[in-house]
Parts: sequence; C-alpha cells; structure tokens
Amino acid sequence: MEKGIKAVVLAAGKGVRMKSELPKVLHLLAGKPLTEHVIGNLRKSGINDIILVIGYKGEEVQKAIGDSVKYVWQHEQLGTGHAVLMADELLSDFKGNVLVACGDAPLISDKSFRLLIEKMKNDDVKASVLTMILDNPHGYGRMIKDNSGNLVRIVEEKDATDEERKINEVNTGTYVFDSEILFDGLKKIGNNNAQKEYYLPDIIGYIKSLGYKAVTCVLDNPFEGSGINSREELQKIEDLIK
Repeated sequence: MEKGIKAVVLAAGKGVRMKSELPKVLHLLAGKPLTEHVIGNLRKSGINDIILVIGYKGEEVQKAIGDSVKYVWQHEQLGTGHAVLMADELLSDFKGNVLVACGDAPLISDKSFRLLIEKMKNDDVKASVLTMILDNPHGYGRMIKDNSGNLVRIVEEKDATDEERKINEVNTGTYVFDSEILFDGLKKIGNNNAQKEYYLPDIIGYIKSLGYKAVTCVLDNPFEGSGINSREELQKIEDLIK
C-alpha cells in the first residue's frame, strides 16, 4: 500500500534582505504571494494536507493565505529543524511521508515534487533531497555522498572544508522524510554549528546511523530551485517568467 503524504511549508522568517516590513513569503510574484505558488504546486502534485509554519507577522500570513492550510507557530527563529519540529503535534499520529518545502521558493514544479516523492518508494530510503547542480555553488549546502552515490550528509557552506566547497551539487531546501524518523531525529539533533541553529539537514546523519539510506533528486533545470532573498532576486525572476 502506498504511503500517505503531507507537506510542511516553512514560512516563518521576516526576510531581512527584502528591506520590507511585509513577511517575505507575502511578496508578490506574478500577482500572487510567493507561498501561494508553493502551495498551489504542492496541491497539483497531489498533496492536499499542508501545514504552514509561521512566525514573523504570522497573522498577516494567515489572513492572506486563508483556511485551506493548517498553521503552526515558530515564535523563536532557531533554525529549519526547529521550524519543522513545530508541526510535530499536528503530525503525531501520522505514519507516512512528510514533504518539507520553502515558502520562498515558488518555482519548484508539481512534477519535481512528484519525482522527489517517487524516490521514497524503496523501503530502505527514509529521506530524499531535491538538489541542483550549480556552476557557482557559493552560499548553498553541499551534498556529501559515498561511493555508491547515497547521501552521507549535507554540509552548510559556513561549516564546509575547502574541498567540500568545490562540490557543485547543492541543497534546494526541499525534502521528503519518513515521518516517524523525522520527528524522532529532530528531537535528537544538536546545534553544534557556526550559526548555533538546529539544521534540518542534520537529520541525514541520524537516518544513516539507523542503517537507512538518504538519496538525492537533481532538478533538470536549476532555475526551478531559485529561492528569493531580496527585491532584486524577486524582480529578476519576475522578468524571466513573463
């Protein structure tokens, strides 16, 4: 029997580089809030149960997006792992797969979401990560793999060695996890890193420690993986999709 799937969308940040009091995920792209694009593509991929993690001006996000999704609050910005953990209570009885998406990455298509989910078909695979190949990977988490091509860990640039920084397969911040392992692992990972945050990618090490596999799913077009962090990036993408 095919496992059920639910989605958690990370939408709690202010987006300081946007230089605006408006929550980043409510900035408009092609006339719609960034997060609305993400939610729409998740629904097209077949996911109907969606949880939005909100924080900065969360009431405004709720008002804009409406009651078609569920909401949980991240009152302290302690990292992506901490953000997903906020959905633990809502998903405590759920046994299936959880897709984690970024509320500020509006171009990832329903097809790419489906391909990422497809990677979870093997029982020994407990995580799949959507990645992209970049000529200039600066700023992104790098994929560290073993000789069989399985994912060993994801290292953030600030924590990477010079050799690891040469890797050009990078993290888009989009994942699918086995729900039970995800929430068990989130309660065990620490914050021993440059940012002192709870990184969601650290779950990969926990999955490996249990003897399971983590794999990657590479985007055909890395443009899809574009996250929006500034007004300049938003305008550039607006111009390109016209």
